[in-house]
Amino acid sequence: MSPELPHRTRSKLALAVSCLLASTVALGQTTTELPARVTGSVYTLDDAKERAVVPGATVRLQGVGAPFVTTTDEVGRFTAALAPGKYRITVEFPGMEAAPAEVDLLADKQETVDIELRPARVKESVTVSAQTESVDTAETSSKAVLQESTVANAPNSNERVESILPLIPGVVRGPDGFINMKGARTSQGQVLVNSANVSDPVTGTAGMNLPIDVVSTAQVVANPYDPEFGKLAGAVATIETRISEFNKPRVRVQNIMPRLRQRGGDIVGVGAFTPRVTVSGPIIRNRVAFTQSMEYRFVRTPVETQPPMSRDTTLESFDSYSQFDLSLTDTQSASATVAFYPQKQNYLGLNTFRPQPATPDLRQRGYFLAFSHKYVSPSGGLLASHLSYKTLDGDIKAHSDDLFRIGVDTATGGFFNRESRDTGRIEWQEVYAMRPVERYGRHQLKFGVNLVRNAYDGWHSFRSVEVLRQSGLVAERIDYSPDVNTSITQREYTAFVLNKWTPLPGITLDAGLRADRDSVSDEGHVAPRLGFAIAPKGTVRTVIRGGIGYFYDRVNLNIPTFSLLPARTITRYLPSGLASSRTLYEQRLADSIDNPRSTAWNVEVEREVTRDLVVRMGLSQRNTVRDFFVEPAEYEGRGALYLFNQGRSRYREFQATARYQFKRHVVNGSYVRSSAIGDLNDLNQFFGNNPTPIIRPNERSRLAFDAPNRFLLWGQFEAPWNITVAPVLDIHTGFPYSTADDERNFIGRRNRAGRYPWFSSFDFQTTKRVRLVGPMHKLHANIGLRVFNLFNHFNPRDFQQVTTSPEFGGFYNGVGRTFRGKFALEF
Repeated sequence: MSPELPHRTRSKLALAVSCLLASTVALGQTTTELPARVTGSVYTLDDAKERAVVPGATVRLQGVGAPFVTTTDEVGRFTAALAPGKYRITVEFPGMEAAPAEVDLLADKQETVDIELRPARVKESVTVSAQTESVDTAETSSKAVLQESTVANAPNSNERVESILPLIPGVVRGPDGFINMKGARTSQGQVLVNSANVSDPVTGTAGMNLPIDVVSTAQVVANPYDPEFGKLAGAVATIETRISEFNKPRVRVQNIMPRLRQRGGDIVGVGAFTPRVTVSGPIIRNRVAFTQSMEYRFVRTPVETQPPMSRDTTLESFDSYSQFDLSLTDTQSASATVAFYPQKQNYLGLNTFRPQPATPDLRQRGYFLAFSHKYVSPSGGLLASHLSYKTLDGDIKAHSDDLFRIGVDTATGGFFNRESRDTGRIEWQEVYAMRPVERYGRHQLKFGVNLVRNAYDGWHSFRSVEVLRQSGLVAERIDYSPDVNTSITQREYTAFVLNKWTPLPGITLDAGLRADRDSVSDEGHVAPRLGFAIAPKGTVRTVIRGGIGYFYDRVNLNIPTFSLLPARTITRYLPSGLASSRTLYEQRLADSIDNPRSTAWNVEVEREVTRDLVVRMGLSQRNTVRDFFVEPAEYEGRGALYLFNQGRSRYREFQATARYQFKRHVVNGSYVRSSAIGDLNDLNQFFGNNPTPIIRPNERSRLAFDAPNRFLLWGQFEAPWNITVAPVLDIHTGFPYSTADDERNFIGRRNRAGRYPWFSSFDFQTTKRVRLVGPMHKLHANIGLRVFNLFNHFNPRDFQQVTTSPEFGGFYNGVGRTFRGKFALEF
């Protein structure tokens, strides 16, 4: 069993948290008379080039002491009393932007600064250094953002954007390799790319490959109290792409050298080849710009416990992403996106107990088209329109038609499942954010509607399976009825409204209401949400935020089609080899389908202790009901495999984080204490891309990705001579496991038999920016080294759970120390 924090340690930790919370509130209540003043106005120019005031704009002054944040009044003016010194003034307003202003304040003097807002121009930032972050006193949701510098410099094993999300506390990569956000299954979260949903309509998992070079920011919002976000029971990950370069072209080429495959000290072919090319530049200067990124990936990933020449899974893909950005007028901008991402994975699910011939191959083909338009009205409101179309087609194929046999220590034959899926999604969204209204405080209203149509056509074929004892005799045989075709169309309707209300200085309330209707569940749902952010005494150094709300999850399309899948007949055998029973299990929906619902709340305190140090502590909990799980049932010799809509799950989290920034260096540290409990017979486990045929009774226990204690430390350091170093230390409790007998029946409670060893990995990436010489003197190159698991800690991924095996209790398939080079050209 993994170690728990001692009671005395937990008591001390609770006392320390209480003292910190009390001290932050007390410190937030202190005020100081400041002798310097700055006043000014924020305006924009109308079509006649006349000034128009901008009320409700956010004005941020950074300089001496903590950042000062205020908003413009009804005539567009602002005033601040500050300590003498130099300050940088930035202004934020939806759809608009302004160049930062500098001001030098003197004691007992007043300076006046007028700032012009213009419609936001699309542009690309080339800065990759760490960015200063301060406390946002108006944000009610708990969120974590990975900036472009982190995306570019953090050690990333496969250079995918989803692979850096575990740098966010509460986000872990589970034992199946999928990313789990805030205690939810991969199918329960949501992934948005530029506001468009890119998940697979059938399984709910992420369904789009995006070249990482086009990513600007990656953000995870644990409890989005903004009702614009929905159709989830966990967290939402939002990925924003870089806006095209409007002024001059830029080209980036990297990974042009293949990585060789080594076996026993010999070079045997290519281990990986992942070249990427990204081009961005103007088509019509200051009006139309484009970005084109292409990536070919051929990657072999070894499983060291398999024979040397038969130990690799193989991924081959080609990802293309095209983006066109248009600055139409001073008040309108638009963008269009075209992406396609075919890929094939050979030997999917290869592990210690399943060799290559017994694994399936997965082929996927996907396309994504999107168009967005933003318009700033004369009144100052912002209308954002999004239209997208996405397809994701997939095929699962076996390597042979031989009988699939699952032994205690290894599997043989051809994989039992073959299927083909074609899916499509059309989504249209309109969001209008009004200009702030001053009445009983400041109100900023936002309205929106969202219409979605999902379509799914599938073909499913299952072949016979035998489950073997340690002796080699059959314990169970599973036979299936003939192949079937499935087809369904789903329509989703959403409307929402949000009032971001500031009744008093330092207090912000997000009151939201979201209404959803799903044609599959054929029911409407209303989800109220309320978030708050309180800055004691108007300080900008401390904020207490939190909230509570309802969240309704989507119904993935493998759920309503469940009853159409082939039935199974299970024959059980005695240890002597004689048949003991034979039962037909038909696929049935046990309940009427309804959308799962989560009730989530959180509260946290964020404090800017010094100008360089920000700390945060918080508690959160999410309870989900009406979840889906599979359960076999038998009565008088007849059986059924039911899909229930009565599942429950619960996630609890305590989080403590700190961010320390000095000069151009930044360090992030966090500790998360969490608990994830739910029903274990998730549908995707048995009918997903890599299903298992053995289905035992459902239990509610620790989820497979439950890791109660996690310590995370990472940073970015700008060393002399243009060298950047980015280390990551990740330590967490091992995942839970179960034990089983010779017939694969679980012994005791599932996921309560113990835990894998503690996971520990120290990774880092170091790069140096150099200018080439000779004919290529106009080119820059980033050269560097990436190291994963520097201390070669044993982090196993496989466990022998069958008690009759001579290897019972053994852990296998750890990934040792790994070195990777990095070389990128830029011009």
